[in-house]
Amino acid sequence: MKKVIVAASIALAILLSTAITAKAEEAATKVEETAPALGFEITTDFMSKYIWRGQNLSDDYVFQPGISMSYGSITAGIWGNWDMTSINDNDKQFSELDYSIDYSNSIPGIEGLGFSVGAIYYDFPSTDIEATTELYWGFNLDTFLSPAVTVYHDIDEADGTYVSFSVGHTIDEIAKIGDTSIAMEIGASVGWGDSSYDEYYWGVDSAKVNDYAVSLAFPMEIVGWTFTPSVRYSAIASSDLRETDAYSTDSDYVYTGLSLSKAF
Repeated sequence: MKKVIVAASIALAILLSTAITAKAEEAATKVEETAPALGFEITTDFMSKYIWRGQNLSDDYVFQPGISMSYGSITAGIWGNWDMTSINDNDKQFSELDYSIDYSNSIPGIEGLGFSVGAIYYDFPSTDIEATTELYWGFNLDTFLSPAVTVYHDIDEADGTYVSFSVGHTIDEIAKIGDTSIAMEIGASVGWGDSSYDEYYWGVDSAKVNDYAVSLAFPMEIVGWTFTPSVRYSAIASSDLRETDAYSTDSDYVYTGLSLSKAF
């Protein structure tokens, strides 16, 4: 009788142990499925010019590396501009380093509508330009042309606001080389600056539609990296801003780029 009781006890213990282990594994699997994933991305861009919001910041070749880390909906990154020539007396030096933090998510109850909020700290080593900080917030719609609007407000040096309106469209495959598919990305944007923003960056104390831009890119995946040649056009929209010659005597620019990126 004792042997029967012992055997039954051992069998019951094994069953309980198996059930507990199964529940623990199931719970661990659920935690893994719901826990935010940690991700990294490396970007390297070679551009024939550095144009930012219509401003010609470098009229010659630049190298622009970046690295970002994301956890769920939060992304932190560092991006830099390295002058490859001496056009701005910054030969082979970083003229800009940007540090950013971003939170992006969808708005509950409104299908297809997303939002982003964040901050960017702009530092300008090897130059006499003062560092400054922008806060930003924006909305994007997951529909045809992916319209988006983002408001950038400088809380430091400029104490002004710049608003970007953008649209874009991606064609997944326009050509194929062997097993490599080539996509096409089309983008367009218009930027507006208030009087404080334009006074700081352009010396014009008036709100203006500052600039507009279009871009055409052809991303393709090669040995695990995304390789993207691109061509871009940017122009100063306001005649008042053009007449300042603040960054160049030209008012519109065509420039090209080659980009490499990889997400982990």
